[in-house]
Amino acid sequence: MRIVLIAIVSCVILAGCSGKEVWAPDETVTKAAYRHDGPPRLTLFTMINRKNGNGGHSSLMVNGSQRVIFDPAGSFKHPSIPERNDLVFGITPAVEDVYTRYHARETWYVKIQELDVSPQVAEQVMQLASNYGAVPSAYCARSTSTILSQIFPDRVSTTWYPKQLAAAFAQVPGVREQDFYEDDSDDNSKVLKEWNPAAVAQAAMVE
Repeated sequence: MRIVLIAIVSCVILAGCSGKEVWAPDETVTKAAYRHDGPPRLTLFTMINRKNGNGGHSSLMVNGSQRVIFDPAGSFKHPSIPERNDLVFGITPAVEDVYTRYHARETWYVKIQELDVSPQVAEQVMQLASNYGAVPSAYCARSTSTILSQIFPDRVSTTWYPKQLAAAFAQVPGVREQDFYEDDSDDNSKVLKEWNPAAVAQAAMVE
């Protein structure tokens, strides 16, 4: 019971909502839609406490017909980034970068696990995430593992624990992983406050 409580508390600390319905308009979602030119891919993010090694949050990026992040009960919110229940749209390289930097700080690091999949699998995962609905606080690993267990039933089981999910996903053939660290202050709110999407877009055009 104590282990379960630790996992739930960690998820609550990193979460910012509790099953609240969010539904961006069709026009906003369509305008923001972005597909990365890389292969169809699943990317599992696991936020891990640097002091005690506990997992705090799980989320899943999908590159299919477009690139999205299923961020269950996550606190990553910005007016320029549309969301429908916990599915975040418009995941350009700049948004992916700010997403990882938002979570990595002096107290947490991000384990990034990538798996190239078929276009059919990417679309299936995206559909499952889209249909999941708003996720309550502390259900981040539970909801993400529920989706992945339907794709990899022999490797991934449903779990409450982000690190257990990451360990199971690592057993899927072809998964590559890396750890992302930053030493910013534990107050990560400034990452989004200081982020200027217009300036990022202008810089991309110059390049």
